[in-house]
Formats: sequence, C-alpha cells, structure tokens
Amino acid sequence: MRKTTTKQLNNALGSLKEKLGEKEFKKRIKKAAKKLVAGIKKTPLKKAAKPATKVIPVKKKAAKPALKK
Repeated sequence: MRKTTTKQLNNALGSLKEKLGEKEFKKRIKKAAKKLVAGIKKTPLKKAAKPATKVIPVKKKAAKPALKK
C-alpha cells in the first residue's frame, strides 16, 4: 500500500522534486507515505453513545372526588 501511495505522490508533486533535489524529495515522500498509510490502517473510532434523553413523566390530574348529595 505504501508503494502505491509513494508512486502517486511522486506523480503529483513533480515540480517539488526539482526544487528540493532528488535525495531530499525521496525522504519527504517516504515520510509522507508512511504517515498516510498509518492513518488509513488505524482502526476506526467507535461511535460515541448517544446520551440518553430523560423522559419526563406526564403528571396526571387528580381525580375529582365524587360530590355527596
């Protein structure tokens, strides 16, 4: 996986190669590819549990007492 990443970075950053020089460019590409691949290989983070919403009980009105006759 690192080899393909290195090749793609070489192709994409050709102009940078001229400015840095061959040796320095290879070092930087190697480091960048290593970090990119390491980030891909990490296990995905677990989804955070949703906080439980509090259920507010509905207060029932007290039953009216029966009228005495």
